[in-house]
Amino acid sequence: METTRERLLSLDVLRGLTVAGMILVNSAAGINGRAEVFPTLLHSHWQGLTLADVVFPAFLMMVGVSIPAALGRARDESGFDAAQRSKIFWRTVRLFLLGFILSNLWWMADFKAIDWRLFGVLQRIGLAYGAAATLFFLCGPRVRLAILAAILLLYWPLTLIPSPDGLATDLWIRGHNFVGAVDRILLGNHLYVKGPEGYDPEGLLGTLPAIAHCLIGVAIGEYLLANPLRRASGRLAIAGAAMLVAGIGWGFVFPVVKDIWSSSFVLVTCGIATLALALLHFWLDAPAERGAGAKLLAILALPFGINAIGAYVLHEVTANMVGWDLLTAPFEATRGTIGDQLASLIPILLYMAFIWAAMLWLRGRKWIVKI
Repeated sequence: METTRERLLSLDVLRGLTVAGMILVNSAAGINGRAEVFPTLLHSHWQGLTLADVVFPAFLMMVGVSIPAALGRARDESGFDAAQRSKIFWRTVRLFLLGFILSNLWWMADFKAIDWRLFGVLQRIGLAYGAAATLFFLCGPRVRLAILAAILLLYWPLTLIPSPDGLATDLWIRGHNFVGAVDRILLGNHLYVKGPEGYDPEGLLGTLPAIAHCLIGVAIGEYLLANPLRRASGRLAIAGAAMLVAGIGWGFVFPVVKDIWSSSFVLVTCGIATLALALLHFWLDAPAERGAGAKLLAILALPFGINAIGAYVLHEVTANMVGWDLLTAPFEATRGTIGDQLASLIPILLYMAFIWAAMLWLRGRKWIVKI
């Protein structure tokens, strides 16, 4: 497989857009109690899909896309030796531990106020990365495709196993499934969603389709490295459309639910992300054809994409800033004129500009936060 191709701008831009999207929707949720925000910026209560539901899975797919470029040469030269096993293992551990810290900042401040939570966004990314990177070394492309297909197909009946805690199984009702029951039994009260129907949206069994999600990204990354620009863009678009159609169709019987990372959710969100990547690949990865719009997009997205972990961590520790009076004053001044939904974007965009400026500063000094 050819691995010498120059770094693709489309990958960093899409990664940046997904990180910016995660900050956008998290900030919208944070300000939602104070103002009415656009519904598409909030996660679905259960089944269904909004913009907020798309950004995290798009980032997870991009983690997989990056694996062949990052590890391809090492696999070809030394295979899955002790050094590579150690590298993947410790990166997985670091991501999980960093995610655990970020998920439990409030608990660390006051043990009695809330329960700690084991899982979260970076924990899921770490586990999916570790599994996908290991399979990248151990298995060929066809075997990996067979594994991800088996995971997606078998996950459906797994969710339908009767709940050991006696809650009636119904995939269309929040928490009424085997995936949630396993979280309740094994994690106790250390969950994101509390109560007798509680579960963790980044919980135990949902990690399995997340691994398949990452493996789809690995397949896309291998294809991009091995194929010319124009042909790759068109075929990526076809693959993205096929996944999107298949996921929508499957969703009529296996609902599209982010909180259990349903197989139909994997296909729909990977389809959307692949279509976006195909468009960006066609538009951005031919330097002679980049216009003003492409350059502006790169300026806005690259600071987030090149320092994705840094941007996400900074956001997690400064998330309360979006509610500061300094940022909400323009919202209060304009809500009566333009309405809450538009006015609520002002503090959110100001906060995102702060994160962007910090990442631009790091980029200017060629500092990249790596885990």
